Amino acid sequence: MIEVNVDRSSTGEILTFSMSGHADSGPYGYDLVCAGASAVSFGAVNAIASICNVELNVDMKDEGGYLLCAVPEEMNRAVREQVQLLLEGMLVSLATIAEEYGEYITIDESRR
Repeated sequence: MIEVNVDRSSTGEILTFSMSGHADSGPYGYDLVCAGASAVSFGAVNAIASICNVELNVDMKDEGGYLLCAVPEEMNRAVREQVQLLLEGMLVSLATIAEEYGEYITIDESRR
């Protein structure tokens, strides 16, 4: 199972998100849930780098089974809003996957 964890500030901004585990919804190379979740998360990280010119602090381990991304603290308000919008879009896409394939992916959100 893929577990997505989102850590938000008290105001609701996404501070970090992590994905761990494997969906195992199909054979290796044919796992659509894993491929979809990976595409959505890496697409968001790449979009933030390309559109916002912001590099998230990224940690990957376990041969693709773990991804942790933290939003840098220092950036101007307009850029922070763009980063947050892209991250919220990522969560909407992941939630859409979880609605259909909840036995393979879960999303948990917490606030500091």
